[in-house]
Amino acid sequence: MSKNKINPELKNILEAALLVAGQPLTIDRMLAMFPADSQSTKEELREVLAHIEEDYAERGVELKQIGKGWRIQTREKYAGFVAKLLEERPPRYSRALLETLAIIAYRQPVTRGEIEDIRGVAVSTDIIRTLVERDWIKQVGVREVPGRPAIYGTTPAFLEHFNLKGLDDMPALAELRSIEEIGADLDRRVGEANGNGAGNGSGQVAEAGVEMASEESAAEDTSPTEHTTGIAIAEPETASALEAQPVKRD
Repeated sequence: MSKNKINPELKNILEAALLVAGQPLTIDRMLAMFPADSQSTKEELREVLAHIEEDYAERGVELKQIGKGWRIQTREKYAGFVAKLLEERPPRYSRALLETLAIIAYRQPVTRGEIEDIRGVAVSTDIIRTLVERDWIKQVGVREVPGRPAIYGTTPAFLEHFNLKGLDDMPALAELRSIEEIGADLDRRVGEANGNGAGNGSGQVAEAGVEMASEESAAEDTSPTEHTTGIAIAEPETASALEAQPVKRD
């Protein structure tokens, strides 16, 4: 099926599904919408998706691949305008929480003790619980050492929120030469996530985003920080520690 012979009804079905799904749709989930005796092939679906992506080239929304799925979302250049329509105040997270998330993202799979070794301070249970409840991280196993501590990694929801196709899309640590640059780059990704959520039937943006802040309720690092540009890895030696081992990406 070439682009000039796209089935318009199949294109309409996929477009409608992508608009209301509220999360990225994989090829398998798209196929599951159709009766077994009239299913399109995976290649046909990919051709239709490519056609939709081309169709949206000059529009305010785009078709974006996130992980193994696709979603229709606001283009980055218009995210600031759309974000003003959000009535809810974005959740406020402490520097300690975002710092912990950054370490997990770059060093996964990693244990809580290993996070503490990098940060130089204890990681509170509340921080791990919040990241799990947010569905940004999950337990992916246990380390086969005395005590068998849990090891954590990021989730597909992490990729979705930060608008990443995969972990390889994260900035390379070798390219981030200062704490300020690390903060600025990751803060930019948080800002993109604020307005780039998938569309739904009522035209709302699916993801409310994250607002960087230090909270009185945080269990650690509650003092004000000068790094207001975004996530900061506590000390320069922390960035070196992150670079000490290659990232394992499954």
